[in-house]
Amino acid sequence: MARRTLFHLVRSQANILKSTNFHSGGHLASYGTRSLVSGTKTDPSRVTHLAAIRKRWLSQSATSQDDNKISIGPRKGGEGGNDEKDGGVVYYGPISNTIKNVKLLSLSTCCLSVSLGPVVTFMSSTDSNVILKGAVASTVIFFSASTTAALHWFVSPYIHKLRWKPGSDSFEVEMMSWLATFMPKTIKFADIKHPDTNRPYVTFKANGNFYFVDAEHCPNKALLAKLTPQKPTHESAFKNL
Repeated sequence: MARRTLFHLVRSQANILKSTNFHSGGHLASYGTRSLVSGTKTDPSRVTHLAAIRKRWLSQSATSQDDNKISIGPRKGGEGGNDEKDGGVVYYGPISNTIKNVKLLSLSTCCLSVSLGPVVTFMSSTDSNVILKGAVASTVIFFSASTTAALHWFVSPYIHKLRWKPGSDSFEVEMMSWLATFMPKTIKFADIKHPDTNRPYVTFKANGNFYFVDAEHCPNKALLAKLTPQKPTHESAFKNL
């Protein structure tokens, strides 16, 4: 009889512990509430502490759920809110994080190919000709370097962040370098020209460089109109002459 009672006691305690771990936030608040309703003496500071723990737990849970979601553009409560307080127009590249991750992966594979490619090639097949090994290692290095260079050329016009204050004759942009780091630049609207090229994903040209803005995610139509100049016609070119 005692063994059976002990078994039921252990089982009930295990169920209570499991339920407490799964619903920790709700039990922390309900504990203080039950104490107050039942009339038992409860320290007010303890109830306040339990409420603070529950609030922090709920906020951490909501933050973790938001981090696991795939979103386009800046996250809520991020740096975009600080920029909007200044009264400026802020544009974020919708796939900026994706481009950065892909570029970091490409740079990593390129470094590994350059540093470890020849070593692996010369140590893998000991019976092969040295000239053949050198040709294979050079091919691997050239292929990795060319794909990295092609990726940089393709995404180099992409504007990751743009900030403009209405009424200003210039705006600030953040571009990505070879090493996937952001470089700030200041561009004047007077320097913007039509790209006049068949290169894909190019919106305008300024100071000899190409830039791309996603029109669907630009928050200001007036800014978008300034960034998309019309292609000059033959008549306007003749008048300028």
